[in-house]
Amino acid sequence: MNILIKAAIIVDESTKHHLKKRDVLIEKGKITKIAKTISNSDQFKEIKLPNLHISQGWFDTSVSFGEPGFEERETLQNGLMTAAKSGFTHVAVNPNTKPVTDNKSTIHFLKSQASNNAVSLYAVGALTAGSNGKDLAELYDMDNEGAISFYDYKTPVKNPNLLKIALQYSQTFDGLVQSFPFESSIAKQGNVNEETNSTKLGLKGIPNLAEELQIIRDLYILEYTGGKLHIPTISTKKSVALIKNAKDKGLNVTCSVSINNLILTDDVLNSFDSNYKLQPPLRTIKDVKALLKGLKDGTIDAVTSDHNPIDIENKKIEFDHALYGSIGLESCFGALNNNSGIEKTIKYLTGLKEEFKIQINSINEGNYADITMFNPDEKWVFIEKDILSKSKNSALLDHQLKGKVYGIISNKKMILN
Repeated sequence: MNILIKAAIIVDESTKHHLKKRDVLIEKGKITKIAKTISNSDQFKEIKLPNLHISQGWFDTSVSFGEPGFEERETLQNGLMTAAKSGFTHVAVNPNTKPVTDNKSTIHFLKSQASNNAVSLYAVGALTAGSNGKDLAELYDMDNEGAISFYDYKTPVKNPNLLKIALQYSQTFDGLVQSFPFESSIAKQGNVNEETNSTKLGLKGIPNLAEELQIIRDLYILEYTGGKLHIPTISTKKSVALIKNAKDKGLNVTCSVSINNLILTDDVLNSFDSNYKLQPPLRTIKDVKALLKGLKDGTIDAVTSDHNPIDIENKKIEFDHALYGSIGLESCFGALNNNSGIEKTIKYLTGLKEEFKIQINSINEGNYADITMFNPDEKWVFIEKDILSKSKNSALLDHQLKGKVYGIISNKKMILN
């Protein structure tokens, strides 16, 4: 694959070319030259696009594709193409499949199905067998097969001793444990954030305490055991403060936030639109402001689309009975960039690579091309025809976005919109 990218502004803090307009020559998948002007003497394919910006390829820490078992929601191939056209060159795929990804053969299946693709798929193995919370899954075997972390997707680890053992055992092979911050005995049958709006609308509430209590417990266990803990998709002001304090104490903890919890509040629930039924639930403006502040000061390490396709039969129904989840790959960049500005946006979309053992290829001569191409200034409204996923359950439909993805160059392949 030989490509000449013309007049692109490079957004990559790790390179001397940061925020400079440069031509980038890629030969056989590797960046061989970066300069103000490069002549195309060998007649390589040229990429010339309006207001072209490029960055390191983006990484999403929480993506669900359905296959195997829920192909009606999404297939691996269409999911990977959606990721590519949304600007992501690396995706961590959750184990919420059927069968659950909880052993080396299921890890191998995902990797083999996604091989020879522009987007690199990284399998997340279940923390417990069948994600049932009773017995640890085959963590070491899955690690050897290429699993990058261990997580019972959206399912809390109820047994504290199980989390303790997982953190201790995973240290023997430098594994990363994830624990969903949700105390189900506090949340009970709640559907939305417990606040004024839930009372007004007659919807059962999930208090902030359900998230924060679990985080307090998990951080105490981490302090006791050591190891590496990732807390996915936090959503409350107090959660930010708890994790900041843990980091200040030197604990090896990271966390992420869903794009939905950065953009939306529980005020949207007035419509009773089941696309807003999310886990964690949409919180208040006070929480949103704290999450944004946590991103800026480095407490929150990355933003995830938390992409979770749900078929229409399980989503477009009465709110109480609808499944949790929203797709997010297609709208994540434009929604985040609309709030954060381009330099911070790229930082949040490339965070946690090192912690998840993702190869970092900065935009420098000699590195393999792992590049996302985009226009950060184009404003547009996200509507259903912009959805590339098989499922259409987006919480950000009809929202104003800023920034369009042109495509990616990765794994010696190029995908353009």
